[in-house]
Amino acid sequence: MTVLRLARSELQRMTSGLLPKLAILALTMVPLLYGAVYLYANWDPYSNTNHLKAALVVEDRGEVGGKVASSLVDGHVFDWQRVPDQQTAEAGVRNGTYSFALRIPADFSANLASPSTFDAARQAMLDVTTNDANNYLLSTIVDKATKAVHDSVAKEVGVETANQLLTGYGTIHTQMVQAADAAGQLRDGVGQVSEGASQLATGTAQLRTGAAQLADGQQQLVAGSAQVRDGASQLATGLDTLEQKTASLPADTQKLADGAAQVAAGNQLLNQKVQGAVAAGDAAQAQLQQQTRGALAQLVANGTLTPAQAQQVGAALTAAGQSPSGQSATAQLTSAAGQVAQLAAGSQQVADGARQLANGMPALASGISQADGGAHQVASGASQLAAGEQSAAAGAAQLSDGAAKADDGAQALASGAAQAHDGAAQLADGLATGAGKVPNPTDAQKGNVSRVIADPVAVNSVSQAKAATYGAGLAPYFLALAMWVGIFMLTQAMRPVTKRALASNAPAWKIAVGGWLPFAVVSAAQATVLTAVVDLGLGLHPAHPWLMWLFLMLGGVAFSAIIQGIVSLLGSVGKFVVLILLILQLVSSGGTFPWEMTPAPFQVAHAVLPMSYVVTGMRHLIYGGDLSGILPLVAGLVGYALVGSALNILGTRKNMTWRLKTLQPEISI
Repeated sequence: MTVLRLARSELQRMTSGLLPKLAILALTMVPLLYGAVYLYANWDPYSNTNHLKAALVVEDRGEVGGKVASSLVDGHVFDWQRVPDQQTAEAGVRNGTYSFALRIPADFSANLASPSTFDAARQAMLDVTTNDANNYLLSTIVDKATKAVHDSVAKEVGVETANQLLTGYGTIHTQMVQAADAAGQLRDGVGQVSEGASQLATGTAQLRTGAAQLADGQQQLVAGSAQVRDGASQLATGLDTLEQKTASLPADTQKLADGAAQVAAGNQLLNQKVQGAVAAGDAAQAQLQQQTRGALAQLVANGTLTPAQAQQVGAALTAAGQSPSGQSATAQLTSAAGQVAQLAAGSQQVADGARQLANGMPALASGISQADGGAHQVASGASQLAAGEQSAAAGAAQLSDGAAKADDGAQALASGAAQAHDGAAQLADGLATGAGKVPNPTDAQKGNVSRVIADPVAVNSVSQAKAATYGAGLAPYFLALAMWVGIFMLTQAMRPVTKRALASNAPAWKIAVGGWLPFAVVSAAQATVLTAVVDLGLGLHPAHPWLMWLFLMLGGVAFSAIIQGIVSLLGSVGKFVVLILLILQLVSSGGTFPWEMTPAPFQVAHAVLPMSYVVTGMRHLIYGGDLSGILPLVAGLVGYALVGSALNILGTRKNMTWRLKTLQPEISI
């Protein structure tokens, strides 16, 4: 008996009548009913959210809440129903009238605008009411929808807020430029103040020196005024005495003038007489000299005297005519006449002066009297001056102290003005530098930056392999699951091995393979029908349709070998084991959540159970992922088929030995 004959015999048995044929057809459709119907029901549920009734309560007193509500209603994401108040909305969610409720509070617009005032900034709230009794997954869907509303409103408001912020930067920039200009003017003004303060300090230093000198001078003036006062008193006393002594001076000077006039007249007469005597003396002397020279010349001529002797005699006579002083009498007379003339002239001057003195004596006496009165006034004034100088000296001392303080203050002012000038210069430079660093964006720049600030992080998603719909995302899981369930159902109508084959002399491996081939053929048919329906009927459109079909058939073949091998080896208990394996693979294959998120025991089950291989391979083939990992998956499924075949051979050998339980099993499923 060959393997093909055994397989053909089992297939003929299953298709010998109408009911067996219908049974095989029904078993072939089991994966379709399980997988395709489930996928159809969940193919794209998010496109039908507009069938969910949602209560919408708008209490906002501003404009933004109304705009948000209008955008929600116009978006038709949900079937929004406007209700008058929150109580009605909550009651509707509680009794199931509404799937959930969204409330826009009264202060929504005000809170959105509140960041413009730092002290009163508050978050704008959206109140969402859900009820898991209506549907658990509905809360997740609502969370995503309300998050989208939140992000949209937050982005819009963020753009406006950021635009205001950037406008504020521009205003700050302009004001800082103006402040820098003003600081420059302040720097220049403080520079002038500094120069003036320096000049003031120089002046106050000079004032301080002058005030000190003034104080010293005032002290000297006080001493001098005291001396003036004493001198004026002495002068007044002296003038009093002078006035008394000169009371008779006018009369005396008049007498003096008269006597001087008489003396002048006498001297004039004497001068006249002396002048006559001088003239007579001169004439006599000249005659005598002439006669002497003539006599001497006669004597020389007579030879009485020699010329030398005559000369000696003449010299002797001349010397005899002179006075002991060496002058001649005539000369002495002439000299006396000159002196008398001078005396006469002087006497006349004395007389004139005495007359003028006599004429001026009344005025002199009056002047002395006036001087005496003035001296008394001077003495009185000097006393007052001395008292005033005392006060002035005290004032000069205060002035000196004040000048010293003013000088100290002026020096401090000069130093402070210099520091202020440096500080103003630093302020001007700092403001100018700061103004350059403060942004001053244009309208276009503000628009762009505002959008970036409002939504600073954008996700540039690059999907290397992407499922088109929610159902397409679940397809690998449910197709693999449908194949396992469909093949498991084959064990209810198909025998892993026939008793006729067991009674034959055929080798165990031939019997096992011959019994498995009908399972493999039906599982291939199941995979073909399932692939055609989900691709053509639901529109799965896998990236690699032919490879997906072949891979799903390979998975069905591996599943049939594993399931038949377990049932062949364990009998009715094997069916229970297959069910247990189904449950383990439901939670470990990673069909819904990533298998890495499951507990550690299920992660081990993921690595050793065949459904995980089918799910992983189907994802790559449906979504267009990397195909380099397909061959290891194919090798793994082939290995599972070989393991199933080995279990089937062991079961066949076991069943070739007949026992009482073979004829009367304890339980038959």
